[in-house]
Amino acid sequence: MQGTYLRFFVHENRRYKGVLLYEWLLEEAKRLGLRGGSAFRAIAGFGRHGVIHEQQFFELAGDLTVKVEFVVTQEEAERMLEDLRQAKIRLIYAVLPAEFGVIEGKD
Repeated sequence: MQGTYLRFFVHENRRYKGVLLYEWLLEEAKRLGLRGGSAFRAIAGFGRHGVIHEQQFFELAGDLTVKVEFVVTQEEAERMLEDLRQAKIRLIYAVLPAEFGVIEGKD
């Protein structure tokens, strides 16, 4: 099936309406009927300010990026993006073409 790979980049400690933003994105996608999504924490990176962040001690967590990803139909991607625009949430995203499906197995 042809679709869209929708990816968001957020700081792990950023909140929206009192909830961690990456958790809120997953919950909002679920509410909108998307079939699944995942959040992945970076181990190092830098952004537009050029400052490199990396986890050296667990206690210093909070400043790294979390990548939140969905593989969806074009319509689902548009619905999610419009929902975020209406909520006026400032965040970075990427949209890429994707081919996806399910391989049936014996589990």
